[in-house]
Amino acid sequence: MQQRRLGRQGLSVSALGYGAMGISLAYGPGDAQEGIATIRKAYDLGVTFFDTAELYGQGENERIVGEAVAGFRDEIVIATKFGFDFSGTRPSGVDSRPEHIREVVENSLRYLRTDHIDVLYQHRVDPDVPIEDVAGTVKEFIDAGKVRYFGLSEAGEKTIRRAHAVQPVSVLQTEYSLFEREVEVLFPLLRELGIGFVPYSPLGRGFLTGQAKPGAQYDPTDMRQSDPRYQPGNFEKNQEATRQLGDLAAGKGATVAQLALAWLLAQGEDIVPIPGTRSATRLAENVGGADLVLTEADLNRIRGILPTGGFGARYIEEYMPTWV
Repeated sequence: MQQRRLGRQGLSVSALGYGAMGISLAYGPGDAQEGIATIRKAYDLGVTFFDTAELYGQGENERIVGEAVAGFRDEIVIATKFGFDFSGTRPSGVDSRPEHIREVVENSLRYLRTDHIDVLYQHRVDPDVPIEDVAGTVKEFIDAGKVRYFGLSEAGEKTIRRAHAVQPVSVLQTEYSLFEREVEVLFPLLRELGIGFVPYSPLGRGFLTGQAKPGAQYDPTDMRQSDPRYQPGNFEKNQEATRQLGDLAAGKGATVAQLALAWLLAQGEDIVPIPGTRSATRLAENVGGADLVLTEADLNRIRGILPTGGFGARYIEEYMPTWV
């Protein structure tokens, strides 16, 4: 698979990465062995960028990733994240205090069975901790060789600039897809500073696979049950847009998921989406999106179908990130 550079610090990864969250969180009951097999298949198909986080099962997801990649650890890039408070039985807010970051990083290194983390993200901005303190703590790990690159997730312009002044930020991760375009306002800043961009949920939490069902039909542990895009009113509009995208994709011998991923890749050479799946078949389909070339006519047709994004908010209000 083609490689892309993220940031100006030397980070190079496959044009499509793999988001491991869904193996153990948010999409109904998962199976660790199935997840391990899928991650290994992704590597066989040319994927070299794997994304996990402490949040995804309080270490469970990192353990799965660590086991899966043990045989080829030095040939890939692993990204993980810190920044949530797990003092209770479930995440109860953010926590990016330097002492907490240090604890989480040491745990992540152990769970991932590695001596270094390639990309370390702050998962969400902590309003109670100056971002300079966060960036400085990550810099300590970079200087010690335990972390290679610094990333931010769901951060706004002020935070990005302040962090970058302390420790260069290599990558920003935020939701971005044909359904969600808000982050495009930050693209001039990212390109000014030389920061790569990693879209998560690049397939609209599965809607852009063309296999979406109304929210009420999903398992109670599946976040799509309450996802605003899957609710009556929004669901039908998103379904019709996806149908039209599917018609365009079919004319190119592709699927709607491949079209959606190719559209993201066409937005800049500094963009690397991280679709996630538990299915080997779906994984192979996603990887095929990296080879799909869209013409200007294709891009214009897509703009006509979804000029500003999909219908419905990307999170319920309780979980909506606030950029600062």
